[in-house]
Formats: sequence, C-alpha cells, structure tokens
Amino acid sequence: MEKSLEINNQTAIQIAGPTASGKSALAVKLAQLHNGEVINTDSMQIYKILDVLTARPSVSELKSAPHHLYGHVNPGDEYSTGHWIKDVQKIQTDIQRRGKLPIFVGGTGLYFKALNGGLSNIPSIPTEIRDKWRGKLETDGIETLYSELKRLDPESAQNLKPADKQRITRALEVYDATGKSIRHYYQNTGPTLVDTSTSKKIILLPDRPTLHERIENRFTKMFANGALQEVEHLLTLGIDTNHTSMKAIGVRELSAYIKGLMTQDEAIERSIIATRQYAKRQSTWFRNQLDSDWLRITNI
Repeated sequence: MEKSLEINNQTAIQIAGPTASGKSALAVKLAQLHNGEVINTDSMQIYKILDVLTARPSVSELKSAPHHLYGHVNPGDEYSTGHWIKDVQKIQTDIQRRGKLPIFVGGTGLYFKALNGGLSNIPSIPTEIRDKWRGKLETDGIETLYSELKRLDPESAQNLKPADKQRITRALEVYDATGKSIRHYYQNTGPTLVDTSTSKKIILLPDRPTLHERIENRFTKMFANGALQEVEHLLTLGIDTNHTSMKAIGVRELSAYIKGLMTQDEAIERSIIATRQYAKRQSTWFRNQLDSDWLRITNI
C-alpha cells in the first residue's frame, strides 16, 4: 500500500470511503508527509455540537495538521452543497497560495462529485419555498407530495420511488423555485474544483467484517465519550426533525433512549445497525459512481 500511495507532483489529494474506514488517520498521515492541509468532505461533520457522534477527527488528529470546515455550522442552519462549494473555493485558494497541498477527506458522494465537476448546477432554493414544502410533508404526508409532483413534473416523479421523501421534496422545491424540472439541471454540471488530471484520488474499502467490527467498537466508544450528551444538547435547540443535522446516525436512536422509548442497549445496537447500513450504501455508491482513476485500497 505504501508504494501505491506515493504522491508525485499532485495538486490535490482526495480520500473517499465509508464511515469507519480510516479516512481521517490517512489524511493526517499524508498531510504530515506532504505539507498538506485537510478539508472536510463530509456533510455531517460540518455541524457544531456533534463532534463525537459524527466521528470528527480526534483532538490529536486536529493538532497534527491544519483542518478546515469541521464543526463550523450551527445545527439549525441550512447548509447546502452549494454553500460547501463556495467555502471550499476560498479555502483551497488560500491553501495553494501558501504553497500547501489540499487534502479532501470524507464520505459524502455529492461533495466529491462537486469537486470533480459532476454535480448538477441547481440554483439555491429560497428558505420560504424550502419551508413550505417541508411543512406540507409534515402536514399532508408523502403520498400527497408525490401526487403533486406527478402533476407538476411527471418525468421526475416517474424516476422516483413514491416513498422517497427527500428526493420528492427536493424535486418540488426546485420546480417551485425555478419553474423547471430538476432533471433539466441534471443535464448541466458545474465547474470542476480540482484538477482531476493531477489529483491523487483514493477510495478506502475495507472488507465488510473488518468495517462492521470497527463500527461496533467505535460507536460503543462514542457513547462512553459524550455522544449522548451531544444529542441531549441538540434536543434543547428545538430543531425541526427534518433538518439534516437531526438525521445524523445515532440522533434518532439516542433521542428515543432519552425519552424512555427504548433501553440504552437497544439504542446503541440500533445505532450500530444503522451505521452498518449507511456504510454499505456509501461503499456501493463509491464503487459504482467513481471511475477507474480512483485507487481502491482494501487493506487499511
């Protein structure tokens, strides 16, 4: 593996992979070896409060190399991929101006698509329109929203599962805000944020038994190291349950434990199961969506 990770005149490093695959440790190692600075490429690790529950880099890792875009967003604030792109453009320019190597690390596929020019250029959705459709989802249910999408944008509706709350709501928001189908924007991609020809691209894909063991051990430590207290803090903020920050794995399960709806052991076990399922989805996405230019590493 050491030979395959040689960095020669690369202008950026990208490290993708499922949760608990060892991305953060590898990013720090490469940052120390190649005068690099780490940029968060994970949509959950952006939020304040959720340090432990989203498995942000440890204190020692944060001290070992400069890190950017970790825990900089309030949990109740909106933060889209578009916001992340704008932040990355500023930070990457500054890193390169100082002669350092940007190292992107995380598990969010859309962020990596954005880096490599494969993300649809969808306009920002006004807050009032976003709130309108989220409110309708709460009051009217997904069946009503799906029927509305079939009326307004039948092509998009045909390509979505009737129970897919997130994508159906998103399609309605885009149509309401722009008057155009979300599929119109899928045909037009935004600019590349990195030079793909000189970027070292790595996917970490440990075997399933190894990943499952890491996930179980890690979540047990999370619970012992303050994950429950983070969720208690989050619940005091009165954030809408549909907000992205409230969908961090473990929030729903530990909330149920706090409210007396399940035991501690049940909350931990269900959180571990949910994390394993998420890791499987991530692994599948990375295998299928990232091309052969990406170095696949299984023995880390």
